[in-house]
Amino acid sequence: MKKKITIAIDAMGGDNSPDKIIYGVNLFLRKNITNNDFLLNLFGDEKKIKELLDKYNISTNLIKITHTSSVVSDEETPLTAVKNSKNTSMWNCIKAQIEGDADISLSAGNTGVLLVISRMILKMMNDVSKPALAGFWPNQKGMSVVLDLGANIECNDENLVDFAELGSALYKSLFSNEKPIVSLLNIGSEEIKGTELLKKTFKKLKTLSNDNNFIFKGYIEGNRLMDGDTNVIVTDGFTGNIALKTAEGTAKFITDNLKKSLKQNFFTRISLIFSYFAFKKFKEKLDPRKYNGAIFLGLNGPVVKSHGGTDAVGFYHSIDLCYKIIKGNLMHQIKNNLNHLNSEQQ
Repeated sequence: MKKKITIAIDAMGGDNSPDKIIYGVNLFLRKNITNNDFLLNLFGDEKKIKELLDKYNISTNLIKITHTSSVVSDEETPLTAVKNSKNTSMWNCIKAQIEGDADISLSAGNTGVLLVISRMILKMMNDVSKPALAGFWPNQKGMSVVLDLGANIECNDENLVDFAELGSALYKSLFSNEKPIVSLLNIGSEEIKGTELLKKTFKKLKTLSNDNNFIFKGYIEGNRLMDGDTNVIVTDGFTGNIALKTAEGTAKFITDNLKKSLKQNFFTRISLIFSYFAFKKFKEKLDPRKYNGAIFLGLNGPVVKSHGGTDAVGFYHSIDLCYKIIKGNLMHQIKNNLNHLNSEQQ
């Protein structure tokens, strides 16, 4: 019998938990009603979880509950949290991978604590010096992987090359019929522009470019991120996090002001009737919940971080991402890419 995909879920992390977590589980089960190839391992207060499963009339056929007695607070620093985290839902959710009770871990809890705990328990892969936090952005042709989004403020050229390999592996695991096309975020597209670090990374990525792993397209500027000509965008965590927050803020500003303008007076409200479906499609394209879930890459096991403030729909999308990552055999893809990198360096 083929082994089921097991997703370990921290049911207590993030705002409005465990309610939004359990309802997100409910949405995932309803969307995958014909599938029987996965198991959701929920970590947290067993009594509260069972009450919510009953409330939403959720079958437990594909659910396992592992009771934990405490929760990592959003206010805790990584240092203090790690000292007191061994009985928490987050710690045990990650530890499940080591014990063979999960293929991937998911939490909406404290990002800094999650990264530190994940590194402590899963350890770094031998050929990767720093983990990367990778996320997804919509583009004109589909989806882009962007990394790093904040795990590493400072990076060297070796880190950025690692990110290219890790990001390409993630893209291949999710979109097996498409080719990863890598670009390096810069202030210009010409080879002479940018810092010495970027120029050095550019040369290395150009050498590594091939049809089997990724095609290196060169530099990309911030205003071209959504074009879709590139689907893996590499940068350091400082720049990546600023770009992410800027994009999120811009998308919210546009949708909020468009909605406000269309409801401004009688005539704009009438026009809204005729443009309703176009506006709905536009809003869905920019809905951040569809892209909820960032992945820590470079560890000896995949860990997905859901936005703490997302709702049940957003959390459903992060569970779905976990499912697709394991279906796409991410860790195998990463090892193949790192083997390619090592052979080029020898």
